[in-house]
Amino acid sequence: MENMNGHKIEEDLPAGYSVEEIEIPVPWGHVAGRWWGPRNKQPIVAIHGWQDNAGTWDNLIPMLPVTTPVLAIDLPGHGLSSHYPEGMLYYVFWDGIVLLRRIVKHFKWKKVSLMGHSLGGALSFMYAASFPDEVERIICIDIASPAVRTPDGMVDATGRSIDKVLDYEHLTEDKIPCYDYEEMIDIVVDAYKGSVSRENCKVLMKRGIMPTPVHAKKKGYYFRRDPKLKVAVLGMMSIETALEYAGKVRCKVLNIRAIPGNKWDRLDYYLQVVDKMKAMADVHYVEVEGTHHVQLNSPGNIVGLIEDFIEDILY
Repeated sequence: MENMNGHKIEEDLPAGYSVEEIEIPVPWGHVAGRWWGPRNKQPIVAIHGWQDNAGTWDNLIPMLPVTTPVLAIDLPGHGLSSHYPEGMLYYVFWDGIVLLRRIVKHFKWKKVSLMGHSLGGALSFMYAASFPDEVERIICIDIASPAVRTPDGMVDATGRSIDKVLDYEHLTEDKIPCYDYEEMIDIVVDAYKGSVSRENCKVLMKRGIMPTPVHAKKKGYYFRRDPKLKVAVLGMMSIETALEYAGKVRCKVLNIRAIPGNKWDRLDYYLQVVDKMKAMADVHYVEVEGTHHVQLNSPGNIVGLIEDFIEDILY
């Protein structure tokens, strides 16, 4: 039983499984993470989706063998990780590659394996393309590449996105909405639109909310993530750019697409990226039943695929 965000949280882990909270220093503070399994083996780095946190893996990882080392991180501004300083913007995909590079250099790893859901899967893909000789394998869950936008769509969104960022930047503590715990969970359930069950929203919110400060006029909880993360359309890429990255991937790839999963505007873009990777890399593409958050909502549907894919590094 642990105390997190003012609530008693019970972790029902399999016999022999361990998990430890860690912090990795970065210039603006720290990146928080959960190191699952043995500490004497290099872990798979697991990366969550946009506005989620490392808790997205809490149901899946304990289903893997206890010999599986996994470092599940909170991206900057998410979960228990430090927010960017005032004045800095999030360009989620590009920032993420830099962050992964920092982590690799911090631990002095020569070659890495990455596992990501949604945004995390896109970051795994981009890192593998950017450093093709230093990635052993990637597992991408319900995504193939960063979100693809048409050039006119990116241009049209620029001005209003910048104004939104500046509005969020000037959001004072007294203007941040706070709610009681069940109200907060209601909001999260509604936001995920069926992709995450109510019980699993509570799993995510172990790291996703925090109590209001002692001096606050209204008592309750507010979202821990940086409000500026809501504006995430700056720095997108075209399908042509995504395909160029896909052509650089050389590692083993497991791409798991959930059905119905995410409602892709252009599913053909997703499949084009997969096909482009197949021309240069060992790619295993598989479709499974599940929501976009299949790793959290229905981990049993994918754990066997992942275990088979990483079998050579388990023991």
